[in-house]
Amino acid sequence: MTGKLYGLGLGPGDPELLTLKAHRILTSVPVIAYPAPDTGPSFARQIAAPHLPGTQVEIPIVVPMRVERFPAQEIYDEAAEAIAGRLEAGQDVAVLCEGDPFFFGSFMYLFERLSGRFETEVVPGVSSMMAAAAALGRPLAARNDVLSVVPGPLDDDIMRARIEAAGAVAIIKVGRHFSRVRALIRAMGLEAAAGYVERVSLAEQRVLPLAEVGEDVAPYFSMILIYKGGEGWNAGLSPRTSNGMPS
Repeated sequence: MTGKLYGLGLGPGDPELLTLKAHRILTSVPVIAYPAPDTGPSFARQIAAPHLPGTQVEIPIVVPMRVERFPAQEIYDEAAEAIAGRLEAGQDVAVLCEGDPFFFGSFMYLFERLSGRFETEVVPGVSSMMAAAAALGRPLAARNDVLSVVPGPLDDDIMRARIEAAGAVAIIKVGRHFSRVRALIRAMGLEAAAGYVERVSLAEQRVLPLAEVGEDVAPYFSMILIYKGGEGWNAGLSPRTSNGMPS
């Protein structure tokens, strides 16, 4: 009998935002796998660390965090075979996923390689988008709003069309595109409706009106939320500390 593969959503960073189901699986499986940069610690493992029993076999999936291209297919091929070896030996394997496994998550590359061969279960997690709206203290979307999730690397013309067509917008993958994206939002007259969140749910979390962000480059874990739902909500947007209270 082969083992079972889990895609385990861990949430945006706060270890307390694991679901009860994710915690149960995380603490009971004999093998865990997780994405890791080629320098520095794995963020996914850091989220899980307070809950790990210390007895599990660990499979780091080392993915270079660089702008230039790298042989991603080979990396996931090798990781899939390492995980498959454990599953074939009858061991369950949990792949640790930041946020939610299927919301812009790398787990999908392992899923397409392994789900046809092994029993697989995806355990959803709290995404950074939901956590950012909670930190801002205003709706992500409401009533009949169309919510668009817009990647920051998109060209300005495409991004403008997506923002114009939506009642609420989450701009992800901001990072080095921050200055350009902010300029576009400002040109569209939506800066007052936009909130900025970085490193949501972590101790170093920052929550600000977009207009008050002084930097021109944002960290990798950052997001801009635009909510067009009325002046009452927009006027209530104020800087917040890491614990979510107004500063």
